[in-house]
Amino acid sequence: MNVRVLDHPLIQHKLAIIRDEKTGAKGFRELLEEIATLMAYEVTRDLPVCETEVQTPVAKAKVKMICGKKLGVIPILRAGLGMVSGILRLIPTAKVGHIGVYRDPETLRPVEYYCKLPTDVAERDFIIVDPMLATGGSAAAAIGFLKERGAKQIKLMCLVAAPEGVKTVNTQHPDVEIYTAALDERLNDHGYIVPGLGDAGDRLFGTK
Repeated sequence: MNVRVLDHPLIQHKLAIIRDEKTGAKGFRELLEEIATLMAYEVTRDLPVCETEVQTPVAKAKVKMICGKKLGVIPILRAGLGMVSGILRLIPTAKVGHIGVYRDPETLRPVEYYCKLPTDVAERDFIIVDPMLATGGSAAAAIGFLKERGAKQIKLMCLVAAPEGVKTVNTQHPDVEIYTAALDERLNDHGYIVPGLGDAGDRLFGTK
């Protein structure tokens, strides 16, 4: 499977707390943002760097800086919104688009209802974010929407993934790397990840 599980102790510790049903909306929001920041380190590990020179208070130094790479962050509405601020802490110049996809409760298939992207899609590398990769339908659809509009480099970042969702994305988009904090056991009969963490959107915004 084209998936990387980020097992850093800080990520795993915070994930353990966020899974707990006793963690309220405030704690859930804060933890989700923190985990997104930590995961962003790994997702951006392969950004190209160029050597340049700066003047320190003591002497000139040869340093490495990111080579003008344009990045975009695309949350899948609505739960993906909780991961954006954490990434922007590290990459404040990234542009943010939004894709709205909901899962039909009967067919479990994705339905697009909103798509707003930066104007220079073809020039950017994109990170699609969504806390849950369950059936994979919404993520695969969102990736497809980006590709249709010219995106060439796309990564998918999620908090918890099910094997079924990973398989769906790998099958439809084998070129897209998946980054997750946990690869869980399976989906249940209602399409929820087991053990998962419940409905990420409801827990993030305090709704039911």
